[in-house]
Amino acid sequence: MYFLPEALRQRIEALWRRDLSSLPRWRAVLLWSLRILAALIRDLSEGQLTLRAMSLVYTTLLSLVPLLAVSFSVLKAFGVHNQVEPLLLRLMEPLGEQGEAFTHQIIGFVDNIQVGVLGAVGLVVLLYTVVTMIQKVEEAFNYTWRVSRARAFTVRLSNYLTVLLLGPVLVFAALGVGASLLRSQWIQAVAAVEPVGGLLHLAGVILPYLLIGAAFSLTYLLIPNTHVRTRAAVTGGVVAAVLWVATGKLFAAFVVETAKYTAIYSGFAIVLLFMIWVYLSWLIMLVGASVAFYQQHPEYLSAPSHQTALSLRMQERFALALMVHIAARFERGRAPYTVRGLSETLALPGPAVDHLLGILREGGLILETGDDPPGYVPARPPERIQVHEVLEAVRSTGERMVLLPGAREATGPVEPVMQAWCAGAREAVAGLTLKALAAQLVGAPVVARIGGGGGARDRDQDQEEKTSGRRQPTG
Repeated sequence: MYFLPEALRQRIEALWRRDLSSLPRWRAVLLWSLRILAALIRDLSEGQLTLRAMSLVYTTLLSLVPLLAVSFSVLKAFGVHNQVEPLLLRLMEPLGEQGEAFTHQIIGFVDNIQVGVLGAVGLVVLLYTVVTMIQKVEEAFNYTWRVSRARAFTVRLSNYLTVLLLGPVLVFAALGVGASLLRSQWIQAVAAVEPVGGLLHLAGVILPYLLIGAAFSLTYLLIPNTHVRTRAAVTGGVVAAVLWVATGKLFAAFVVETAKYTAIYSGFAIVLLFMIWVYLSWLIMLVGASVAFYQQHPEYLSAPSHQTALSLRMQERFALALMVHIAARFERGRAPYTVRGLSETLALPGPAVDHLLGILREGGLILETGDDPPGYVPARPPERIQVHEVLEAVRSTGERMVLLPGAREATGPVEPVMQAWCAGAREAVAGLTLKALAAQLVGAPVVARIGGGGGARDRDQDQEEKTSGRRQPTG
């Protein structure tokens, strides 16, 4: 943006600084949409979203048949396995007639897989391939949500097996119930009465698109290893559904107009078209996840994509604040803070809180409980933790990197200056412990939660934190 004329650049920056609450509703929505669009363009230009979408294409090609085989086996036990093909045809609809042929080929591969005769090793390899695909999807979503840590292995394994075994059953059960209701005599009798019949027909046209949006929204709500608010997930799901439907229609027109590729690539044409469509689908899903993230964390709209956007001084300030609140909670004898609780208490984005907690863990200052979601407690009694230890833990982050021989000596006269600076900073807080600061916080009003009106937030969060996290939030 620095290549723009100064006057125009100042106008654009003024739009980013404009308070949306002071604008009319329609202008606020328009400006908000432009900010999200600019952030998405920035993310796409960096190339990470496209790279991860391409990675998921490879994972999909490797895992599609095993995934369908597992789902087919589960659904076969309930007698609804014949519904797999219509759903797959729906997903391949933008490929036209070639998509139908490709679907029949995939179903043929699935039919030829005999899960019962694979043996123990073959079954393990089959499940490993499917689980790897779900893990890659989770990693891509965690990257979009600036989450640096994955779920614990046991949690991931149980969640993945639940998705594999119960997911197909629930999806097709919902579709089956919907189809049965539409075929019921009571619904048909009501549909014969106008204008109810027209409304039901319109609902039948809109319902598939609503289901697509609901599927995207549930994906954004459940897969990232962080607490995702329902409003953010629904916003991302609606955007992704609109993009997916619109892209599907454009891609179908593209397939019709490029029949010559069949003559050039012969049998490989359908594979290439399938890979392009899968790539676009994953890219749309990641774009929707980004929209959901920015809806929940608007403070990242103008920040560099995957940085904490905190200066070193701000990291020192908030790391010490985190330690004080954790110690105060510990001194009160109440349930430990979670990432979400600390984020709301300090009005700080969850990813930034998780980054600072990682620094404090590496410095041996806090411990993570085994709860779900995990809580955080001091690693030592607060009276044995000096304030300068917290500040030095932040300042020493990254010093584990191995330097070339002679790199430190090459700093010359800088070294004694830095030693004097550090000694002066340590002397300024000498003898000050975490317990002394926490004692000042006990019973005092706490910072208002994010988006609040500025009132005190000195209330017990124990019950809220036990019931708020369905997943293990780390960001």
